[in-house]
Amino acid sequence: MKKKVLGILVTSAIVGTMLMGCGSGSGGTTTAAPAAAVENDTKAQDSKPEESAQETPAAETEAVSSEGFNPDKEAGVSIEDVREQFGSAVPYGSQEIVAGAVAKQFQNEYWRTLKEGYEEGARLASEAGINIKIDVQAALDENDEQGQLAILNNMINKKYSVLLLSPISDGNLVPGVESAVEKNIPVLNVNDGLIANAPNFVGPKADQNGELAAEWISKQLDGKGQVAIVIGMPKAFAARQRTEGFENWMAANSPDIEIVAKQNADWDRNKAKELTETWIKNYPDLKAIFCNNDGMALGVVEAVKESGKDILIVGVDGIGEAYDSIRKGELSATIDSFPFYKAQIALECALRELAGQELPRVIWTPQALIDSTNVDMDAKEIINWVPTEYKAQ
Repeated sequence: MKKKVLGILVTSAIVGTMLMGCGSGSGGTTTAAPAAAVENDTKAQDSKPEESAQETPAAETEAVSSEGFNPDKEAGVSIEDVREQFGSAVPYGSQEIVAGAVAKQFQNEYWRTLKEGYEEGARLASEAGINIKIDVQAALDENDEQGQLAILNNMINKKYSVLLLSPISDGNLVPGVESAVEKNIPVLNVNDGLIANAPNFVGPKADQNGELAAEWISKQLDGKGQVAIVIGMPKAFAARQRTEGFENWMAANSPDIEIVAKQNADWDRNKAKELTETWIKNYPDLKAIFCNNDGMALGVVEAVKESGKDILIVGVDGIGEAYDSIRKGELSATIDSFPFYKAQIALECALRELAGQELPRVIWTPQALIDSTNVDMDAKEIINWVPTEYKAQ
């Protein structure tokens, strides 16, 4: 893929008209426990192939809610649009700002990178003259919904200036957001977890993670063949949207691509590996597997290597291990949502809110598909990164 073509693709992603994540935007090698309400025993999948294709729990594909805020369906804008509308430089005063950010869990490289991005954004803002501190915390694991809510409530009680939140599920941080809004604390929902009552959402268009993966796989297979989908946690917004985007793109554009199986592996690398081992036995003609995050994709890579099969594998998140695997010729591709820069965009939007700018409900962040053709390109070049500017009021 030539740089010019990629630049066009990413620009389209930024404004929300094209397409590459976690996380799950939930990448990494997490070994989170299964979601009890929807868990499937991957070892027990000894049914016939035609039966296995129907094993997906209903919760995995249901709508976000009947009430319905879904950022993927909104007419979002890019950070470039925000800068054009409100000015390229963020205004600031002399007041002290304490920003609180809540992630999912730091065992996962994706969330560590998001944390580093927040801290880099705060460092640059401080160097520009802003009196700012940032506190980035995470739950113990991606099942610790109450622990994550407790972190948020503590930040609210300490009267933090602004909150940047990446929830584990669609509902676990809703009570905290209600409290924050009542106290007039600006709240930004960041990345792939959904908080319907948060005033602003900043992150990638999750269904286009799946769309870009589907388009790439279809091109590699000349529009024909059997494929499968490894889904993350069914309660996670990104897992549902990435899967939906993949399926819808294939149905609309590649009718000869057959999705023979799909099942959740709860963002877990080992579960994804075991699931793939079963699929390889059940579907000897399987040609590609799309995974909702890189951690699961790397588990799939292990299973495929051991089988000796030639199967395309595409993940989401763009973690370092995924890049290394692409360079080795193992993982085929990943959809990178650039969490280091995404966090800086989110912090810029938070500071704009504190400055009194009423931003659009949804701000899209850049994403791009990474494969062997662009794996060694600088991320700044891929997304045409322009750092945040500041000006004293």
